[in-house]
Amino acid sequence: MKSASSNRSNAAWKPFALASVLATLSIPALSQVTEQKLEMVTVSSSRFESAEAPIGSTIITAEQIRESGSSSINEAIRKIGGVFGRQNLSGTSDSSLDLRGFGTNSDQNVAVFVDGIRISENELTTAMMSIIPIESVERIEIVRGGSSVLYGEGATGGTIQIITKRSGANTTHGSIVTEVGNLGYQELRASLAKGWDNFSINANLGALRTDNYRDNNDLKQENFSGGMQWASKEGRFGARVDVVRQDSRFAGGLTPEQYQQNPRQTVTPFDFGSIDSERYTLFGERNLGDVQIAAELSHKNKKGDSLYADDFGGKSFGNFNSEVTQFSPRVKYVSNSSAVKNELVVGMDFSDSSRSLDSVYKSTFPDFLSGSNTSQQSAAIYVRDEIRFGKARIAFGARHEKFDQGFENKFDATKNYDTSFSLNAWDLQGSYAITPLVNMFAKAGRSYRVANVDENSYSLNNERLKPQRSNDMELGASIGDDARKITAKIFRHNLSDEIFFNPNFPGPFGMGVNVNLDKTKRQGIELEAGSRLSDSLRLSAIVQHVSAEFRSGPNDGKELVLVPKNIATLRLSWLPGNGQSADVGVQWVDSQRYGSDFNNTCGASIPSYTTLDGRYAIRVGAWEFALVGANLTDKNYYGQAFGDFNSCKNGIYPNTGRAMKFTVRKDF
Repeated sequence: MKSASSNRSNAAWKPFALASVLATLSIPALSQVTEQKLEMVTVSSSRFESAEAPIGSTIITAEQIRESGSSSINEAIRKIGGVFGRQNLSGTSDSSLDLRGFGTNSDQNVAVFVDGIRISENELTTAMMSIIPIESVERIEIVRGGSSVLYGEGATGGTIQIITKRSGANTTHGSIVTEVGNLGYQELRASLAKGWDNFSINANLGALRTDNYRDNNDLKQENFSGGMQWASKEGRFGARVDVVRQDSRFAGGLTPEQYQQNPRQTVTPFDFGSIDSERYTLFGERNLGDVQIAAELSHKNKKGDSLYADDFGGKSFGNFNSEVTQFSPRVKYVSNSSAVKNELVVGMDFSDSSRSLDSVYKSTFPDFLSGSNTSQQSAAIYVRDEIRFGKARIAFGARHEKFDQGFENKFDATKNYDTSFSLNAWDLQGSYAITPLVNMFAKAGRSYRVANVDENSYSLNNERLKPQRSNDMELGASIGDDARKITAKIFRHNLSDEIFFNPNFPGPFGMGVNVNLDKTKRQGIELEAGSRLSDSLRLSAIVQHVSAEFRSGPNDGKELVLVPKNIATLRLSWLPGNGQSADVGVQWVDSQRYGSDFNNTCGASIPSYTTLDGRYAIRVGAWEFALVGANLTDKNYYGQAFGDFNSCKNGIYPNTGRAMKFTVRKDF
């Protein structure tokens, strides 16, 4: 019989063996690699468009999204970008995306932007990427690692940039997509874009209904987005609106015994919630020779209500209303000499957010009322200078940001506070092309994040949590071209006062509390590789190894919870060019510590799992028909189990079983 340590050792080498096999397929002797002319992709390496991709970034194009058959942005990021995702507890397609192993608080360590507007919430919720139709996306940029200089707080894990399409001059195009599947899945999406000489408009509609895998996990969602734009060589100006309504039912967590009995059951048959959100955005860019100026102004209003029932016959009714206003002006100056190009960016970010929350707990006892008003204002200035000379790029940036946080308890003034503080970030990045096919790069810097309104509201004794700080480092290299390429990175994040959810403390309604941890670290290796096996076949793989541990305090050297040490994704795409296409992928996720096992004494872990997905499509003129499947082996598994102060193994949230969809798409 093998020991537990032997089993862990055998599990650990799996992703590296996969990477070695793919590397053998991808990277022949460099003299045999034929350099190909790459299609220029416009990216936003400095919050301005540029032909140079951010150092060490992953770019997902509209063509890749279409070929993969992804029906949402979140799905495309997971399938093509290889980003690990945890199933959304509300049943939506907005999985919690985890860059660099931040576990249950991964959402709060990844900053998500749509056309320069931050959509990462100042709450303990996942960024609602589902309100952006996948058909409207031009590209997605994923930058792993600390990015606070350009993007502010909450970017220690990295950033995800979503850039939408611009309508061409004097063109009209659109699409209608219908999807039906098991688990009561029905979705309809429609988009239309019209362009004249300098003016264009676009509109997108979507409606989704699904029962989801578990009982009491129904989801209904409707969304609309649209915009107008005037554009010329001198710049562009426009407006955009995004509206969404979600009605969700919450299946809740299970004990191990309940999971074994029936993973689809619910023990919270009355719990539900709804959200209405509206965002209005104005944007503009102006080219003045060597100087370019740009700005976005947005305002979002979100309101929602919920009901949670407990085991004692009590029910908690809650409602909230939140507002966020953002303004981000910036300027870029580019100077060129015979051998050196210098790009200087100076910008400011202003944000003003507030939320009002009211709840009442009804039981056989008198009603218990609670409520709060929270606010946060921030003002930041940043500067970034990038120099390109010969085969080298060097960039340095710094940011200073001031925060004002306020909390008002509507029924207990002793818990109120109003405080101000400032944080600084910096980074230094560089890359050097040793040959046309070999590129080395390095990054170092400091990033930060601040506790959001939920984390401060549900902390021990309602105390304001300290800001989280991280010292970040990354070294990497890329070898190959578009036909065959492998990228390897090693990274380390040393964190102080990491903000984390701890279910071991019985907080409000027994849900646990948010705390500042003792010093922690994330370090590991990332491998990305791709190879064109033939004109019609492409193989790609992404492997991540993360060691997440405490580095001080009573748990010094212990592993952090809900962080799989190894993740490996392998995909094979078939594009013969005759209207047919197919895509199949397999992902292996290593075991994880249960969410309450901070001292590593639970005696059990969330089991590792392997899932298989696939898609086959055929195009006939303007029509496309596709069959899509996820978890094709119908595996029973779970990737989230928070534990609680009663048992470290409680709070299991099962993942979805086999899900099949048939898709019909018409382009015009």
